[in-house]
Amino acid sequence: MAGILAYLLWGLFPLYWPLLAPAAPVEILAHRVLWSVVVVAMILAVARGNGWIKSLGGRRLGLLTIAAALISVNWGTFIYGVNSGRVVETSLGYFINPLVTVALAVIVLGERLRRAQAIAVSIAAIAVVILAFDYGHMPWIALTLAFSFGLYGLVRKHVGLDGIRSLAVEAAVLLPFAVVYLAWLSATGASTFGREGLSHAALLAGAGITTAVPLMLFGAAAIRISLTTLGLLQYLAPTLQFLIGVFFYGEALPGSRLAGFALVWLALVIFTLDALKLPSRQLPARVRTFAKNG
Repeated sequence: MAGILAYLLWGLFPLYWPLLAPAAPVEILAHRVLWSVVVVAMILAVARGNGWIKSLGGRRLGLLTIAAALISVNWGTFIYGVNSGRVVETSLGYFINPLVTVALAVIVLGERLRRAQAIAVSIAAIAVVILAFDYGHMPWIALTLAFSFGLYGLVRKHVGLDGIRSLAVEAAVLLPFAVVYLAWLSATGASTFGREGLSHAALLAGAGITTAVPLMLFGAAAIRISLTTLGLLQYLAPTLQFLIGVFFYGEALPGSRLAGFALVWLALVIFTLDALKLPSRQLPARVRTFAKNG
């Protein structure tokens, strides 16, 4: 139930970010960083304390800095995609993310693709080409989301820190940039915080809670259920995002675009069936670590 709830909350994000208008995507991102630090610091102070900070070390802090840059790109791109009426394309990014992660493992870590994985990745590549023709350009939002989160997962593989603590460090790294940007907005009169009413300010502050709660639920699920179950649950979020984009926001889904998504779904079926045949003890260490650390 924790895993399902985590992915359902992530899937409902396209309904939340538009509520923060007229704040621009970068302002929303800055508030998300700021309030994430506040919320996570409170959680850690109550539940776990702060003694672990001393054991971070330079190497781990460096990796978390890279992870912070990648997740900020991911967050910012997602907020921009949703608030610009391209929810379906954002869902595509998370549909192809598992396949992109496998491709990155081959390119970066030198791992070898199994036959089924190679077929799945190839089909996904064809799907992206079809969607590029349909959109009239490469689906940059989807590709940015997929590759930024895929690279984020690879970096986090080497960190060995749980999701909440990692989020605390990553958000803290981004905090000075967020504070400076928000201060500049306030000084120039461009900030919407406090100017659009109490409810708007509360929604901006709520970005910290919406970031931390699903991550905590995911962490609780990751240590209690099998990796196979967790892998299947991950498709809940982009599926819900896709449905919200089509049926709630009424985004266009012409036949050519639907054909591209159908190929992506076919690739995911092949990929998932192949993963189901593989005992968890044989799964790559990067996958086990990612599931454990969120």
